Amino acid sequence: MGRVIAIANQKGGVGKTTTAINLAAALAAQDMWTLVIDCDPQGNTTSGFGLPKDPSRRSLYHSLILDAPLSELIIQGPAEGIQIVPSDKNLVGANVELVSRPDREQVLRQKLAPIRDRFNYTLLDCPPALDLLTLNALVAADSVLVPIQCEYFALEGVSELLDTLIRVRRAHNPKLAVEGILLTMFDERTNLSHQVRDDLKDFFGDQVFETMIPRNVRLAEAPSHGKPVILYDPDCRGSESYLKLAKEVISHDQKGAGARIERPVEGN
Repeated sequence: MGRVIAIANQKGGVGKTTTAINLAAALAAQDMWTLVIDCDPQGNTTSGFGLPKDPSRRSLYHSLILDAPLSELIIQGPAEGIQIVPSDKNLVGANVELVSRPDREQVLRQKLAPIRDRFNYTLLDCPPALDLLTLNALVAADSVLVPIQCEYFALEGVSELLDTLIRVRRAHNPKLAVEGILLTMFDERTNLSHQVRDDLKDFFGDQVFETMIPRNVRLAEAPSHGKPVILYDPDCRGSESYLKLAKEVISHDQKGAGARIERPVEGN
């Protein structure tokens, strides 16, 4: 059975999109067929996989609002085992258009249900807001991965996100779990990064991933080339870290990931 992981934190600039792109590629490198759904109207995950803006291309909006099957929207990614449902600017209006629906929190889960087991992992890249798009992702997900930047205000907003997770569990998705807390932009040279790491481990305990994502020039450059970092520079520290993270996710989650899927989805 495929596992669905939402990557969420309403604070921007913490590495959600970087993690969605590079964790997907690292999972694929471990022979895990992975679908990435770009739930953010900014579309940075879409462009980070090298997909140019295309007004004629259908996006997640067409499934959530216009009732297109998700399977019709899947695009082949930059490597075998990676598939993408793109975003576009139309998603900006989805929050407003979903409000009038009685099942507004359930739409993505309903759309994902027919295809989720075609993949070992589905990653949902959420917008930096606790809006209806993020709520749909949390209701559709088995678990939530929370990237947190190693900075002074690292815990800012995390309590609000955790409160939202509790409400989602109570009202819509009682099995929603925390996949893990991921430290990003870690700089081992600074006392601040080490202090943030220690504070988070004190606060979250074993929910903090052992893997930490370092500040890394090649990791920062990769999106401008439309590639995950393991395809841009497979030997850099950023690549090594995301490969380590993928192994950690798989080791935590073997039962949820299910057996290896032997071929990619054809998109129909």
